[in-house]
Amino acid sequence: MTEESDARVRSVLVVANPAAGTTSEGLLAEVLGLCAAGADEVRLHRTTGPGSATSAARAARSGADGRPAPDLVVAVGGDGTVHEVVDGLAPAGPAARPALAVVPAGTGNSGYKMLWADRPWQTALRAVLDGPGHGARLRGLDLARLAETGAKVFLGACSGVIADALRVARSVAQSGRDRYSTAFAEAADAFVPYPGRVTVDGVVLHEGPTVLANVGGGRFRGGRYQVLPHSELDDGLLDVCVIGSPVAPHEVPELTRRAAHLGLPGVAYGRGRRVVVERLDGAPLCHEHDGNLQPPLLHRLTFEVLPGALPVWAADTAVLAASAEEPR
Repeated sequence: MTEESDARVRSVLVVANPAAGTTSEGLLAEVLGLCAAGADEVRLHRTTGPGSATSAARAARSGADGRPAPDLVVAVGGDGTVHEVVDGLAPAGPAARPALAVVPAGTGNSGYKMLWADRPWQTALRAVLDGPGHGARLRGLDLARLAETGAKVFLGACSGVIADALRVARSVAQSGRDRYSTAFAEAADAFVPYPGRVTVDGVVLHEGPTVLANVGGGRFRGGRYQVLPHSELDDGLLDVCVIGSPVAPHEVPELTRRAAHLGLPGVAYGRGRRVVVERLDGAPLCHEHDGNLQPPLLHRLTFEVLPGALPVWAADTAVLAASAEEPR
Protein backbone atom coordinates (compact mmCIF):
# COMPACT_ATOMS: atom_id res chain seq x y z
CA MET A 1 0.00 0.00 0.00
CA THR A 2 1.16 3.53 -0.61
CA GLU A 3 3.09 5.41 2.04
CA GLU A 4 1.15 8.15 3.80
CA SER A 5 3.38 10.83 2.31
CA ASP A 6 2.54 9.55 -1.18
CA ALA A 7 -1.21 9.45 -0.57
CA ARG A 8 -1.78 13.22 -0.53
CA VAL A 9 -4.49 14.17 -3.01
CA ARG A 10 -3.31 17.06 -5.19
CA SER A 11 -5.41 16.58 -8.34
CA VAL A 12 -8.98 15.35 -8.72
CA LEU A 13 -11.20 14.31 -11.60
CA VAL A 14 -14.92 14.28 -10.74
CA VAL A 15 -16.93 11.96 -13.01
CA ALA A 16 -20.62 12.76 -12.50
CA ASN A 17 -23.69 11.12 -13.99
CA PRO A 18 -26.38 13.82 -14.42
CA ALA A 19 -29.00 11.10 -14.94
CA ALA A 20 -28.36 9.35 -11.61
CA GLY A 21 -31.20 9.35 -9.11
CA THR A 22 -30.12 12.18 -6.79
CA THR A 23 -27.51 14.03 -8.86
CA SER A 24 -28.24 17.76 -8.98
CA GLU A 25 -26.38 20.98 -9.67
CA GLY A 26 -26.40 21.66 -5.95
CA LEU A 27 -24.81 18.30 -5.18
CA LEU A 28 -22.14 18.80 -7.85
CA ALA A 29 -21.36 22.28 -6.56
CA GLU A 30 -20.86 20.87 -3.06
CA VAL A 31 -18.63 18.05 -4.32
CA LEU A 32 -16.51 20.42 -6.40
CA GLY A 33 -16.25 22.89 -3.54
CA LEU A 34 -14.99 20.25 -1.10
CA CYS A 35 -12.49 18.98 -3.66
CA ALA A 36 -11.23 22.49 -4.43
CA ALA A 37 -10.73 23.15 -0.71
CA GLY A 38 -8.50 20.09 -0.38
CA ALA A 39 -6.73 19.72 -3.73
CA ASP A 40 -4.70 21.93 -6.03
CA GLU A 41 -6.52 20.98 -9.26
CA VAL A 42 -10.11 19.84 -9.83
CA ARG A 43 -11.81 19.09 -13.12
CA LEU A 44 -15.28 17.77 -13.96
CA HIS A 45 -16.53 15.27 -16.53
CA ARG A 46 -20.30 15.02 -16.96
CA THR A 47 -21.27 11.70 -18.50
CA THR A 48 -23.26 11.76 -21.72
CA GLY A 49 -24.46 8.16 -21.94
CA PRO A 50 -23.44 4.53 -21.44
CA GLY A 51 -19.66 4.10 -21.52
CA SER A 52 -18.90 7.80 -21.01
CA ALA A 53 -17.67 7.33 -17.43
CA THR A 54 -15.48 4.40 -18.49
CA SER A 55 -13.91 6.40 -21.31
CA ALA A 56 -13.21 9.38 -19.06
CA ALA A 57 -11.64 7.25 -16.34
CA ARG A 58 -9.53 5.27 -18.82
CA ALA A 59 -8.29 8.44 -20.51
CA ALA A 60 -7.40 9.97 -17.14
CA ARG A 61 -5.51 6.87 -16.03
CA SER A 62 -3.53 6.52 -19.25
CA GLY A 63 -2.93 10.19 -19.95
CA ALA A 64 -4.81 9.91 -23.24
CA ASP A 65 -6.60 13.15 -22.39
CA GLY A 66 -3.27 14.96 -22.59
CA ARG A 67 -2.92 15.55 -18.85
CA PRO A 68 -1.05 13.79 -16.05
CA ALA A 69 -3.11 11.13 -14.28
CA PRO A 70 -5.02 12.64 -11.34
CA ASP A 71 -4.44 11.38 -7.83
CA LEU A 72 -8.15 10.80 -7.32
CA VAL A 73 -11.24 10.05 -9.40
CA VAL A 74 -14.52 10.81 -7.61
CA ALA A 75 -17.47 8.89 -9.05
CA VAL A 76 -20.75 10.76 -8.47
CA GLY A 77 -23.73 8.53 -9.22
CA GLY A 78 -25.18 5.14 -8.46
CA ASP A 79 -23.67 1.66 -8.55
CA GLY A 80 -23.85 1.63 -12.34
CA THR A 81 -21.78 4.80 -12.59
CA VAL A 82 -19.23 3.42 -10.13
CA HIS A 83 -19.04 0.23 -12.19
CA GLU A 84 -18.19 2.22 -15.33
CA VAL A 85 -15.49 4.22 -13.55
CA VAL A 86 -14.00 1.03 -12.10
CA ASP A 87 -13.96 -0.51 -15.57
CA GLY A 88 -11.91 2.45 -16.78
CA LEU A 89 -9.46 2.50 -13.86
CA ALA A 90 -8.70 -1.19 -13.26
CA PRO A 91 -6.76 -3.35 -13.08
CA ALA A 92 -4.01 -1.06 -11.92
CA GLY A 93 -2.68 -2.54 -8.66
CA PRO A 94 -2.99 -1.18 -5.12
CA ALA A 95 -0.19 1.40 -5.35
CA ALA A 96 -1.24 2.88 -8.69
CA ARG A 97 -2.93 6.18 -9.39
CA PRO A 98 -5.59 7.38 -9.70
CA ALA A 99 -7.43 6.03 -6.68
CA LEU A 100 -11.23 5.90 -6.48
CA ALA A 101 -13.64 7.68 -4.16
CA VAL A 102 -17.44 7.48 -4.35
CA VAL A 103 -20.18 10.04 -3.75
CA PRO A 104 -23.53 8.18 -3.62
CA ALA A 105 -26.19 9.63 -5.92
CA GLY A 106 -28.08 6.56 -7.14
CA THR A 107 -30.80 4.18 -6.01
CA GLY A 108 -29.21 1.51 -3.80
CA ASN A 109 -25.68 2.94 -3.45
CA SER A 110 -24.41 -0.43 -2.20
CA GLY A 111 -20.90 0.32 -3.42
CA TYR A 112 -20.66 3.39 -1.22
CA LYS A 113 -22.08 1.48 1.73
CA MET A 114 -19.45 -1.24 1.22
CA LEU A 115 -16.73 1.39 1.63
CA TRP A 116 -18.22 3.79 4.18
CA ALA A 117 -21.27 2.14 5.78
CA ASP A 118 -23.83 4.93 6.44
CA ARG A 119 -21.30 7.70 7.02
CA PRO A 120 -22.36 10.99 5.34
CA TRP A 121 -20.57 11.38 2.02
CA GLN A 122 -19.32 14.86 2.98
CA THR A 123 -17.53 13.37 5.99
CA ALA A 124 -16.07 10.61 3.84
CA LEU A 125 -14.84 12.92 1.09
CA ARG A 126 -13.23 15.32 3.57
CA ALA A 127 -11.42 12.35 5.16
CA VAL A 128 -10.12 11.28 1.74
CA LEU A 129 -8.85 14.76 0.92
CA ASP A 130 -7.22 15.10 4.35
CA GLY A 131 -5.36 11.82 3.75
CA PRO A 132 -4.43 8.86 5.98
CA GLY A 133 -4.88 9.41 9.70
CA HIS A 134 -8.07 11.45 9.25
CA GLY A 135 -10.61 8.64 9.05
CA ALA A 136 -9.83 7.29 5.57
CA ARG A 137 -7.59 4.48 4.38
CA LEU A 138 -6.29 3.70 0.89
CA ARG A 139 -6.91 0.01 0.19
CA GLY A 140 -6.26 -2.36 -2.68
CA LEU A 141 -9.76 -3.53 -3.56
CA ASP A 142 -10.34 -7.01 -4.96
CA LEU A 143 -12.42 -7.09 -8.15
CA ALA A 144 -13.98 -9.92 -10.11
CA ARG A 145 -13.57 -10.46 -13.83
CA LEU A 146 -16.38 -12.07 -15.79
CA ALA A 147 -14.43 -14.27 -18.19
CA GLU A 148 -17.19 -14.56 -20.79
CA THR A 149 -17.35 -10.80 -21.41
CA GLY A 150 -14.19 -9.39 -19.80
CA ALA A 151 -16.29 -7.10 -17.57
CA LYS A 152 -14.82 -6.09 -14.23
CA VAL A 153 -17.16 -6.36 -11.24
CA PHE A 154 -16.79 -3.96 -8.33
CA LEU A 155 -19.72 -4.67 -6.02
CA GLY A 156 -20.95 -8.12 -7.00
CA ALA A 157 -22.89 -10.17 -9.49
CA CYS A 158 -26.07 -12.16 -9.00
CA SER A 159 -28.26 -14.53 -10.92
CA GLY A 160 -31.89 -15.23 -10.07
CA VAL A 161 -34.29 -13.18 -8.02
CA ILE A 162 -31.98 -10.24 -7.24
CA ALA A 163 -31.39 -9.74 -10.95
CA ASP A 164 -35.08 -10.15 -11.73
CA ALA A 165 -35.85 -7.39 -9.21
CA LEU A 166 -33.98 -4.94 -11.46
CA ARG A 167 -36.36 -5.83 -14.30
CA VAL A 168 -39.38 -5.29 -12.04
CA ALA A 169 -37.94 -1.98 -10.74
CA ARG A 170 -38.39 -0.42 -14.18
CA SER A 171 -42.13 -0.22 -13.52
CA VAL A 172 -41.95 0.88 -9.84
CA ALA A 173 -42.76 4.55 -9.31
CA GLN A 174 -40.80 4.98 -6.07
CA SER A 175 -37.24 6.27 -5.84
CA GLY A 176 -34.09 5.44 -3.91
CA ARG A 177 -33.70 2.25 -1.88
CA ASP A 178 -37.48 1.99 -1.44
CA ARG A 179 -37.83 1.45 -5.18
CA TYR A 180 -35.55 -1.58 -5.14
CA SER A 181 -37.14 -2.94 -1.95
CA THR A 182 -40.60 -2.87 -3.54
CA ALA A 183 -39.26 -4.49 -6.71
CA PHE A 184 -37.37 -7.16 -4.75
CA ALA A 185 -40.53 -8.11 -2.85
CA GLU A 186 -42.62 -8.27 -6.04
CA ALA A 187 -40.00 -10.28 -7.93
CA ALA A 188 -39.58 -12.70 -5.01
CA ASP A 189 -43.34 -13.32 -4.77
CA ALA A 190 -43.45 -14.47 -8.40
CA PHE A 191 -40.02 -16.09 -8.77
CA VAL A 192 -39.61 -19.71 -9.92
CA PRO A 193 -36.23 -21.30 -9.03
CA TYR A 194 -34.07 -22.28 -11.97
CA PRO A 195 -31.97 -25.47 -12.35
CA GLY A 196 -28.47 -24.37 -11.44
CA ARG A 197 -24.99 -25.36 -10.38
CA VAL A 198 -22.30 -23.30 -8.64
CA THR A 199 -18.67 -24.41 -8.53
CA VAL A 200 -15.95 -22.80 -6.40
CA ASP A 201 -12.33 -23.56 -7.35
CA GLY A 202 -13.48 -26.73 -9.10
CA VAL A 203 -15.64 -28.03 -6.23
CA VAL A 204 -19.44 -28.08 -6.52
CA LEU A 205 -20.94 -25.85 -3.84
CA HIS A 206 -24.55 -26.24 -4.97
CA GLU A 207 -26.55 -28.11 -7.61
CA GLY A 208 -30.32 -28.06 -7.94
CA PRO A 209 -33.18 -25.56 -7.92
CA THR A 210 -31.70 -22.10 -7.38
CA VAL A 211 -33.30 -18.89 -6.13
CA LEU A 212 -30.11 -16.82 -6.41
CA ALA A 213 -26.36 -17.11 -6.67
CA ASN A 214 -24.46 -13.99 -5.55
CA VAL A 215 -20.72 -13.55 -6.16
CA GLY A 216 -18.66 -10.61 -4.81
CA GLY A 217 -17.62 -8.26 -3.58
CA GLY A 218 -19.79 -6.11 -1.41
CA ARG A 219 -21.76 -7.26 1.58
CA PHE A 220 -24.92 -5.46 0.51
CA ARG A 221 -27.23 -5.44 -2.49
CA GLY A 222 -29.86 -2.76 -2.97
CA GLY A 223 -28.26 -0.88 -0.07
CA ARG A 224 -30.18 -3.00 2.47
CA TYR A 225 -29.71 -6.71 1.85
CA GLN A 226 -26.73 -8.48 3.45
CA VAL A 227 -26.39 -11.33 0.98
CA LEU A 228 -22.62 -11.69 1.59
CA PRO A 229 -22.23 -10.57 5.22
CA HIS A 230 -18.74 -12.06 5.63
CA SER A 231 -17.19 -10.50 2.52
CA GLU A 232 -13.97 -8.50 2.94
CA LEU A 233 -12.67 -5.82 0.57
CA ASP A 234 -9.13 -7.08 0.17
CA ASP A 235 -8.73 -10.71 1.25
CA GLY A 236 -7.93 -11.89 -2.29
CA LEU A 237 -11.04 -14.08 -2.49
CA LEU A 238 -14.55 -13.94 -3.94
CA ASP A 239 -17.41 -14.73 -1.58
CA VAL A 240 -20.39 -16.62 -2.97
CA CYS A 241 -23.81 -17.32 -1.48
CA VAL A 242 -26.36 -19.63 -3.09
CA ILE A 243 -29.96 -19.86 -1.92
CA GLY A 244 -31.73 -22.99 -3.09
CA SER A 245 -35.37 -24.04 -3.24
CA PRO A 246 -35.72 -25.17 0.41
CA VAL A 247 -36.00 -21.42 1.04
CA ALA A 248 -39.20 -19.95 -0.38
CA PRO A 249 -38.37 -17.07 -2.73
CA HIS A 250 -40.81 -14.71 -1.02
CA GLU A 251 -38.85 -15.11 2.24
CA VAL A 252 -35.54 -14.04 0.72
CA PRO A 253 -35.87 -10.23 1.02
CA GLU A 254 -36.52 -10.27 4.78
CA LEU A 255 -34.00 -13.06 5.45
CA THR A 256 -31.20 -11.27 3.61
CA ARG A 257 -32.07 -7.89 5.11
CA ARG A 258 -31.24 -9.40 8.53
CA ALA A 259 -28.50 -11.76 7.24
CA ALA A 260 -30.71 -14.53 8.67
CA HIS A 261 -30.37 -16.78 5.61
CA LEU A 262 -26.99 -18.19 6.56
CA GLY A 263 -27.16 -21.69 8.01
CA LEU A 264 -30.65 -22.43 6.69
CA PRO A 265 -31.23 -25.67 4.73
CA GLY A 266 -30.58 -25.01 1.06
CA VAL A 267 -28.22 -22.06 1.67
CA ALA A 268 -24.55 -22.55 0.77
CA TYR A 269 -21.74 -20.06 1.41
CA GLY A 270 -18.16 -20.29 0.19
CA ARG A 271 -15.01 -18.43 -0.86
CA GLY A 272 -12.57 -18.97 -3.68
CA ARG A 273 -10.58 -17.53 -6.55
CA ARG A 274 -12.76 -18.85 -9.37
CA VAL A 275 -16.54 -19.21 -9.23
CA VAL A 276 -18.70 -20.68 -12.00
CA VAL A 277 -22.48 -20.12 -12.02
CA GLU A 278 -24.48 -22.19 -14.52
CA ARG A 279 -28.05 -22.71 -15.63
CA LEU A 280 -28.39 -26.39 -16.50
CA ASP A 281 -31.44 -26.41 -18.78
CA GLY A 282 -29.73 -24.45 -21.56
CA ALA A 283 -31.84 -21.33 -21.05
CA PRO A 284 -30.04 -18.00 -20.52
CA LEU A 285 -29.36 -16.82 -16.98
CA CYS A 286 -31.13 -13.74 -15.71
CA HIS A 287 -28.15 -11.96 -14.13
CA GLU A 288 -26.77 -8.59 -13.18
CA HIS A 289 -23.55 -7.11 -11.99
CA ASP A 290 -23.00 -3.88 -10.08
CA GLY A 291 -26.70 -3.11 -10.30
CA ASN A 292 -26.91 -3.38 -14.09
CA LEU A 293 -29.24 -5.99 -15.57
CA GLN A 294 -27.39 -7.85 -18.33
CA PRO A 295 -28.74 -9.12 -21.68
CA PRO A 296 -30.03 -12.71 -21.37
CA LEU A 297 -27.33 -14.27 -23.57
CA LEU A 298 -25.27 -16.51 -21.28
CA HIS A 299 -26.09 -19.75 -19.48
CA ARG A 300 -22.67 -19.91 -17.76
CA LEU A 301 -20.83 -17.18 -15.82
CA THR A 302 -17.18 -17.58 -14.83
CA PHE A 303 -15.82 -15.15 -12.25
CA GLU A 304 -12.10 -14.84 -11.52
CA VAL A 305 -10.69 -12.73 -8.69
CA LEU A 306 -8.39 -9.81 -9.46
CA PRO A 307 -6.66 -9.38 -6.08
CA GLY A 308 -5.93 -5.81 -5.01
CA ALA A 309 -6.73 -4.58 -8.51
CA LEU A 310 -8.02 -1.11 -7.64
CA PRO A 311 -6.80 1.51 -5.14
CA VAL A 312 -9.90 2.82 -3.37
CA TRP A 313 -10.49 5.11 -0.43
CA ALA A 314 -12.59 3.61 2.35
CA ALA A 315 -13.24 4.07 6.04
CA ASP A 316 -10.28 3.22 8.21
CA THR A 317 -12.37 1.03 10.52
CA ALA A 318 -11.93 -2.74 10.44
CA VAL A 319 -15.64 -3.51 10.05
CA LEU A 320 -17.34 -1.17 7.63
CA ALA A 321 -20.96 -2.29 7.65
CA ALA A 322 -21.95 -4.55 10.50
CA SER A 323 -25.66 -3.90 10.18
CA ALA A 324 -28.13 -3.45 7.35
CA GLU A 325 -30.29 -1.15 9.42
CA GLU A 326 -30.36 2.42 8.21
CA PRO A 327 -30.03 5.33 10.64
CA ARG A 328 -33.35 6.65 11.89
